[in-house]
Amino acid sequence: MKNRKKYGFTPDYAVPPGKTLQEVMASLGMSQKEMAMRTGLTVQTLIRIFKGDQPISYETANRLELVTGVPARYWNNLELQYQEQLARLAEQERMTPDLDWLKTIPTKELKERGYVKPVQEDIELLRETLAFYGVSSVGAWHDVWDAPAVAARRSQCFESRPGPASAWIRQGELLAQKMECKPYDKDRFQKALQAVRSLTREEPEGFEPEMKKLCADAGVAISLVREMKKVPWNGATRWLSSQKAMILLCLRGKSEDKFWFSFFHEAGHILHDSKKDLLINDGSSDDPREERANRFAAEYLIPSHYDSEIHACRSKVEIGCLAGKLGISPGIVAGRYQHLTKRWSYFKDLIRTFEWKT
Repeated sequence: MKNRKKYGFTPDYAVPPGKTLQEVMASLGMSQKEMAMRTGLTVQTLIRIFKGDQPISYETANRLELVTGVPARYWNNLELQYQEQLARLAEQERMTPDLDWLKTIPTKELKERGYVKPVQEDIELLRETLAFYGVSSVGAWHDVWDAPAVAARRSQCFESRPGPASAWIRQGELLAQKMECKPYDKDRFQKALQAVRSLTREEPEGFEPEMKKLCADAGVAISLVREMKKVPWNGATRWLSSQKAMILLCLRGKSEDKFWFSFFHEAGHILHDSKKDLLINDGSSDDPREERANRFAAEYLIPSHYDSEIHACRSKVEIGCLAGKLGISPGIVAGRYQHLTKRWSYFKDLIRTFEWKT
């Protein structure tokens, strides 16, 4: 027999604590007039409490304890639960018109990744999704995610599929926020890039923790987030504060040369572009900032004056020797060779493939 999933019951109504007070009065055989006399409250006040039109104050709770023998904290808790339920019902009414927005968000993927809890009701799913984004309403979501579109809308994906695009970026933000980083230091970051470049020869198990540490010490958090459907990006850059930047990367394409090019491309944005922009590497070439970042990445990995030497390579041994001379992975040199010659099958076996751990 399989265990069935259990969901919490959330009533669609609110019971005022005055109903409980009436039950207590009935058990004591006490009329409204007598209760009013004993508590020093007016009958009209009691009637408003019965209906839920007037809250039970701390002072009233203390009086009820003396008259009924029921602890004041019990009445206070009843009032708190009643007010919370009223707020929840009001929120539900406010959110109902926004349920269609959920259709634009990849909630299924977010559930699978553990960012959104599996819930039964659409309203609860809406609340979970808004909590994932750290906003209180769909209107606030638009305020947050439409604003950076000054930069992000240069990406066709962000314009046409803002839900999946924002979900991928948000995952990166959440990971980066948890990372402890020192305040951003440009000189320290430039030195970190030199060290990371030499790590390209290592396997992922070796370079991943080290590159994250080097960058964190310079004020840059590295977030690695699995690719999402309908989000054809290699990376993105965003400043979380004036002293902390995020580089967001995935393994789209899986080849090491693309991964490292994407990393240094985003590093170029950190060094040279505004802290106000959300910059997305979607392969476009109509943005001068993207072109500048591409040039930075290409030149940093392999200075262009080596291009003719790379173009002339005829064997794996030559590629390997040049990689040793440059102090980088042979796969990056092989990738540059393919780019220069358009011979995409040549030296393909020199380019490692990176995989996500299951």
